[in-house]
Amino acid sequence: MLLIEELKVEVGDKEILQNVNLHVPPGETHILFGPNGSGKTSLMMTIMGFSGYRITRGKITFKGEDVTHMPLHERARLGIGVLFQRPPTINGLTTRRMVELCAGDRCVDVDQLSSHLQFDNFLERDVNHNLSGGEIKRSEMLQLMAQEPDMVLLDEPESGVDLESIALLGESINTVLNRGIKRNPSCQKGIISEKPKSALVITHTGHILDYITADRGQVLYKGQLRCSRNAREILKWIHEYGYEECVGCTV
Repeated sequence: MLLIEELKVEVGDKEILQNVNLHVPPGETHILFGPNGSGKTSLMMTIMGFSGYRITRGKITFKGEDVTHMPLHERARLGIGVLFQRPPTINGLTTRRMVELCAGDRCVDVDQLSSHLQFDNFLERDVNHNLSGGEIKRSEMLQLMAQEPDMVLLDEPESGVDLESIALLGESINTVLNRGIKRNPSCQKGIISEKPKSALVITHTGHILDYITADRGQVLYKGQLRCSRNAREILKWIHEYGYEECVGCTV
C-alpha cells in the first residue's frame, strides 16, 4: 500500500528526515512512536504532499504509483486521507458541507455517520469553530469516514481527547479500516467498500493502542527510523527505559 525508500526531507535549510525506509502492506496498521521533534508529523505531511517539506532524496510509492512529486489533491483522490493533530478553523463552511465534499460522488448518509460519532449538534457549525479537542477529532474522523481513503494517516488521534471521545474515535477508525462505511440502503450510488485499508498512526503516549489493533510498530528518533517490531513491545520498552533504548535496535 505504501512504500518509502531512502527518503530525505528538508524544511527550510534543515534536514528533518534522514534515509527513512518504511513499508506498510495492504490491510496493515503501523504505529509510529517518537519523542517530540523527532520528525513524525513531518513524515506524515511529506507523505500527504504538503508544501514546505522538500524531498532531497528518495521515493514514495502508493498503491504501486510513484507519488513523490504528486500534488496533494491528487494523492487525496488516489486514496490517502489524513487526520490532523491541530486542524484549522474554516469560517463560512459548515461541517455538513465539508463532509459532503469529502464524500464526493459516494452516497453517504451524513446524519447517520454524525450520529455514530455523537456529532449531530455540530453539523451546521463552521468547521472546527468553537469546538473542544475531542469534538475537533470527531469532526476530522467524520470527514475521513466520508472520504473512505485506502490509506489513513492519523496524527496523534488521542491528543487532547477525553476517554469517551477516544473510545468513539477508536471504534470509528476500526470501521474505516476494516469494512468501509455503512451507507443508507436507499442510496443508489456506490457500494460498501471491503478493500483492505491501511493506516500509519502517530502516537506519543500510545493510548490509542487500547482501541485499535496494530500490526507493527516503528520508532522515529532524530529523523531516522531506529526500531521496528511489535507495537506493544515497543511501547512497554519506552515506558520502562525511554526512547534512547530503542536507538540501538535494528530496523
